Amino acid sequence: MENSKQAYLHKLNEHDIRATDSICINESRQEHKWYYNLKYLLVGLLFSVFFVKAEVISWFRIQEMFRLQSFHMYGIIGSAVVVGMISVWLIKRFDIRTISGDKISFTNKKFSQGQIYGGLLFGLGWGLTGACPGPLFAQIGMGATVVTVTLLSAVAGTWVYGRYRENLPH
Repeated sequence: MENSKQAYLHKLNEHDIRATDSICINESRQEHKWYYNLKYLLVGLLFSVFFVKAEVISWFRIQEMFRLQSFHMYGIIGSAVVVGMISVWLIKRFDIRTISGDKISFTNKKFSQGQIYGGLLFGLGWGLTGACPGPLFAQIGMGATVVTVTLLSAVAGTWVYGRYRENLPH
């Protein structure tokens, strides 16, 4: 059984394999001037300001959430889920395209036990460090330089996942 699965996956190209995961696929080959990316810097800065003002980067708020002492973070996360659901519905309903005109496609993902393990590891790391990948840079920017250890750990974890991806349960 396992050999036939590996033989099948070996026949697929990189795009087909990644389309079954939750990995983003960007097939655009457009070239832009360096200043074209300044809009992403601006959005990132605004996003960081919102994180700071909403106290999403606060270690204390994150600990309150994991101790079930406050609804604050659950409200923010729940709002993000609702906005995401509405956004995906609008994209599908009105066939909305990217800024450059490319079609946005969604691929059905199948559930696997690896998602349970990954979610548990992510949650454990989030609870221990008081940070998830989104607010790391905002925390460092606010002066919590000790979070650099968390950032380096996240980069190392990403590298380890990429290195051993084929051997992990998906």
